[in-house]
Amino acid sequence: MLLTIDAGNTNVVFAVYDGQTLEAKGRLSTDGDRTVDEYAVWLSQFLQLKGLRLEDIGAAIISCVVPPALFGLRRLCRDFLGCEALVVGERGVDPGIDIRIDTPSAVGADRIANAVGAHARYDGALIVIDFGTATTLDVVGADGAYEGGIIAPGVKLSLEALFMAAAKLPHIAIEPPVSVIGKGTVHAMQSGVFFGYVSMIEGLVARIKKEYGKPLKVIATGGLSPLFDPHTPVIEHVEEDLTIDGLRLLFERNRKNRER
Repeated sequence: MLLTIDAGNTNVVFAVYDGQTLEAKGRLSTDGDRTVDEYAVWLSQFLQLKGLRLEDIGAAIISCVVPPALFGLRRLCRDFLGCEALVVGERGVDPGIDIRIDTPSAVGADRIANAVGAHARYDGALIVIDFGTATTLDVVGADGAYEGGIIAPGVKLSLEALFMAAAKLPHIAIEPPVSVIGKGTVHAMQSGVFFGYVSMIEGLVARIKKEYGKPLKVIATGGLSPLFDPHTPVIEHVEEDLTIDGLRLLFERNRKNRER
């Protein structure tokens, strides 16, 4: 079985694949100081809950945008799974797509995985919106090439900044309000954060489409994508497992290349 690891700024997502079948998926908060033993204990217990064992895993691939976390994750695979993990973005790991930006090495590994996963599922040119710690909008060409994108503060990050900078504003949950016009402080904050993000997404998608000049399908992923999807017509498809499935495809592509 294959273990895919997507280490983002907020969470590390672990997913186990048996061929193309997703057998288990779980997440752990990202902590650059977490030790390899802590990862191993958590993963062992998680797999046990899913009826699996560490010994069932024979290969691994890692996408990591938090450099301090990479050491422990790589050691996890080496010491407890008995395999050397592929790390997206490192020398010798073929992304299998053209990266058409000024500095290709600067593209986050998760954004490459998203591009690979989206192109495998949908024809034509695409916009991939990832609602993560940062909200990213990436353009994937009809040939699968990564053509650039946009990085904006994520909705949780913006909400936290609002709470910390304004002494009288409370901490609130991210949820769609009953109306745009707030009838109280919490209601007004929910409207500003939620519909403000909806408007940002709609505006950025419109600008991308105008500049690109060709039809683009819009795919959303990330933990908050199902929350925003019903409230805007610009999102055409939601793929919650896009990143981890892109990692699976990247692993298969590199394995085939090495077997030649």
